[in-house]
Amino acid sequence: MRYSLFHLDRRQPVTLQAQIKEMLVAAMLSGQLPADHSVPSTRAMARRLKVSRNTVMLAYQALAADGYLTARERSGFYVAPGMRAGIAAGGGASQRANGGGGTIDWARRLTMAPARQGNITKPANWHDYPYPFIYGQADAAQFPITAWRDCVRQAMSRKWLDAWTDDRFTADDPMLVEQIRQRVLTRRGILARPDEIIITLGAQNALYLAAQLLVGPATAVAIEDPGYPDMRNIFNLLSTDLRAVGIDRDGIRVGELGDAAVVYVTPSHQFPTNVTMSMARREGLLAWAEDRDAVIIEDDYEYETNYGGEAMPALKSLDRSGRVLHVGSLSKSLMPGLRMGFLVAPAEFVAEMRALRRLMLRHPPGNNQRVVAIFLAQGLHDALIARLHRSYLPRWQALAAAVGRHFPGWARMPVFGGTSFWMSGPAGIDARELAARALELGVIIEPGDICFARPGDNRNHFRLGFSSIPLERIEPGIERLAEASDSLFGRAARLGAPS
Repeated sequence: MRYSLFHLDRRQPVTLQAQIKEMLVAAMLSGQLPADHSVPSTRAMARRLKVSRNTVMLAYQALAADGYLTARERSGFYVAPGMRAGIAAGGGASQRANGGGGTIDWARRLTMAPARQGNITKPANWHDYPYPFIYGQADAAQFPITAWRDCVRQAMSRKWLDAWTDDRFTADDPMLVEQIRQRVLTRRGILARPDEIIITLGAQNALYLAAQLLVGPATAVAIEDPGYPDMRNIFNLLSTDLRAVGIDRDGIRVGELGDAAVVYVTPSHQFPTNVTMSMARREGLLAWAEDRDAVIIEDDYEYETNYGGEAMPALKSLDRSGRVLHVGSLSKSLMPGLRMGFLVAPAEFVAEMRALRRLMLRHPPGNNQRVVAIFLAQGLHDALIARLHRSYLPRWQALAAAVGRHFPGWARMPVFGGTSFWMSGPAGIDARELAARALELGVIIEPGDICFARPGDNRNHFRLGFSSIPLERIEPGIERLAEASDSLFGRAARLGAPS
């Protein structure tokens, strides 16, 4: 226990014994002193608080009498088992221990409330479910953990010690930047100088930083509808002029962008429908941006999962006027928890983004940057992508066959890859009800209404991810999902064409 948690204020009109009791109760209620945890000995506490040992003993004995502590012979005092049960009035003691005077009205003080925004949710213990059709989780069995450990050992050697122990302020690991230039961006047809690349804590960090620099309260921002909820949430915190623009089989409808100053798109695999933006639509979008002097944020997530056909060139590779900000991530191919992303943009923009990033976190951890750089340099990332293709392609095919049998006409399959299917049922289907019933059968799906600007009008959509479910469980999982659907909406609704 850290004794620094405890201190007395001799200016208070409360006795020292009462203060000791209050601060201990506060520590128990906050979880700093959990059940069955020993409290500091009376001698140590007296020394820490500069009071007599008898004062501490009397406080401990009083707490024991009240059921907060238990005394163990020759061992000392411990927090009583089940102490927290039924203690609703303990908050007062906690407040008094922290100075009293009432609480802060945080709803009035905060300038924004992101916790109130809606978002995609999934069970934290999704590993425990037999049929997790969730998106964004990599198959850990495919990851070359032995090779990764070797890269970590190399990064920790004296040869590269300075690469990750120094504080680079606004700079990134030059080796990682070079590897992204050579091995990642070339796959997308993008040529960039080192000063046009910045490393971020995943693509999400890059998107937030870019939005902070580009969007003000009156900035007209366009986003795909349906689209990425987190991007909509970011823009909603910054601007009062957010425009939801529909999509079709070719991608975002350029004719509906109007006079937007910033547009966010996911051209490779449209989030969440998996539509791939056609070449004609890409050219049209770039022409519109030049005509309107607009900026395009290209979120090129899952670029590497192009096992179903030939990938379209990145928007950034077609950009001739420097108005496309290209955001990429290694999370889907390496591991989501690594949080390694990047942004490619004109050097002037990247310089401002570095300055803003410094104010937030200075730079992503140097050790992670160097390990990833070594992983890329040794060709391990390329080999991993090939391995993922071999693993994901049969799952993609199995899921296509299963939903074709059990949910005919519902699925929108990826054009050339990706790791999820977008499902659209008849108008009477409520995917949230379906998700709740399916969960009882061990099946996790993701309701899709949260992806729309008007969620209440689009409750018949959901998403099925296949990167985290074993191949052999796909068919039985879809069978159980069909069972859940029939129990709620009837077999005819499932087998009929969507309206």
